[in-house]
Amino acid sequence: MEIASTPICSCSKENQKIYQEWFNYADADGDGRITGSDATKFFALSNLSRQELKQVWAIADAKRQGYLGFREFISAMQLISLAQAGQSITNDLLTSDVDFENLQPPAMEGLDVLLAKKKHKQKEIDVNGTSQVQPSTSAGWFSSKSSKKITLSSITSITDGLKRLYIKKLKPLEVAYRFNDFASPLLANSDFDAKPMVMLLGQYSTGKTTFIKHLLQSSYPGAHIGPEPTTDRFVVVMSGPDERSIPGNTVAVQADMPFSGLTSFGTAFLSKFECSQMPHPLLDHITFVDTPGVLSGEKQRTQRAYDFTGITSWFAAKCDLILLLFDPHKLDISDEFRRVISSLRGHDDKIRVVLNKADQVDTQQLMRVYGALMWSLGKVLNTPEVMRVYIGSFNDKPVNEAVTDPIGKELFEREQEDLLAGLKDIPKKACDRRINEFVKRARAAKIHAYIISHLKKEMPAMMGKAKAQQKLINNLEDEFGKVQREFHLPQGDFPNVEHFREVLGGYNIDKFERLKPKMIQAVDDMLGYDIPDLLKNFKNPYD
Repeated sequence: MEIASTPICSCSKENQKIYQEWFNYADADGDGRITGSDATKFFALSNLSRQELKQVWAIADAKRQGYLGFREFISAMQLISLAQAGQSITNDLLTSDVDFENLQPPAMEGLDVLLAKKKHKQKEIDVNGTSQVQPSTSAGWFSSKSSKKITLSSITSITDGLKRLYIKKLKPLEVAYRFNDFASPLLANSDFDAKPMVMLLGQYSTGKTTFIKHLLQSSYPGAHIGPEPTTDRFVVVMSGPDERSIPGNTVAVQADMPFSGLTSFGTAFLSKFECSQMPHPLLDHITFVDTPGVLSGEKQRTQRAYDFTGITSWFAAKCDLILLLFDPHKLDISDEFRRVISSLRGHDDKIRVVLNKADQVDTQQLMRVYGALMWSLGKVLNTPEVMRVYIGSFNDKPVNEAVTDPIGKELFEREQEDLLAGLKDIPKKACDRRINEFVKRARAAKIHAYIISHLKKEMPAMMGKAKAQQKLINNLEDEFGKVQREFHLPQGDFPNVEHFREVLGGYNIDKFERLKPKMIQAVDDMLGYDIPDLLKNFKNPYD
């Protein structure tokens, strides 16, 4: 499967040197990024219309990062060159037969003179010895010693802006009321920079590993496929310089990977977790999470030495898409699978249901299987809306060979195209998804602060604290209702009562902080003003 991104960044070494010089000139801040303001000044030298440059930026910045790296800059220059040659700038150029390798750089009016002036100025600086290296503005964001306020003008992308807002406004609230212990671990730098993730869930032998193999068109290190439960661990399949498997304990402590939060599930889980790396163009854009097959029966659940549903819930919060795979011969939803699906509460927009291996039944049986699956899902999901189910057979065989019925063949092809189209859009929508998850987290942290501070207020000043705490924990549903009515909060944003009660039992409520209105106001300002301003500043500069 090909992921649509910027045009192929292939050009001759000679042209690459030219583009590198241009990139260094256009990069006003010297941080390795071309921002919207940088682009409007530099791209204007091409004498293209504003509408044409708007389309160039939209294609080059397909991920909506709000800036162009060197790769994207080359793509933009190649698009400008094609536009100057009279070609219409559309997304179709991504898959066209244009010889990008030998495409000449565009004509940029007056650029030679500007580059000559810059070289002359640089020589004077070198002679006088006044040149100083400026530290990166984002380097100290995750340092507890950094207290300097960072202005919006120093932000170079939406992701950078979210990092700043998290450190300055949301993290203090989370730390004060122990949000990380009740809901989700504190975010690290790598959580913002991670590639989009797709998680596959399903009972054993429903084709999860084969599905990943189908997309990659090759096997990944450590993959096992068979009719019995073969994948006994959580495997993250991601891009890497060579093919190798990294043990879970090692992955969890690597600062450049977004899995440090998994350490809270203990060594029993980390021994059943690994990262499989391999060089692949698809993995440059998407990371896959292969999970153990969900088993049936209470005995199977208790034999797991780790919190399976808790881990799937953790990954669900991080993932951009969740695929629930079913087999025509395994339509029953086991107790554990029911708990897993329930743990996905709040992430319904990410869920896609796939009826895999549909080529193993004929058309009449498929119709009955589809109806039975919809009935089963209706009982578990508890929503009035009908869940979309994709029908297909994701294996090594092409659809033409696997299916002989003409009707089934056409159906499978259309269904697979629809599902793959959704996968292709994931990198483009990753920025929007990240903002969505950030806002969702901020709302949850604010409600958590209201709940904790309310419980603190209900505690007596002197005597009978242990008895009062137990009473509050037992009547937690009523306390949630009081908080909801007092602060006019939506009921759907409140946490799961049973989970909250379980975690709260290990704390002394009297030791928590009282309500801090300034912290709440800071989060409200972030949601009401800062994030909208961020989106406004990093939209297409030619809009």
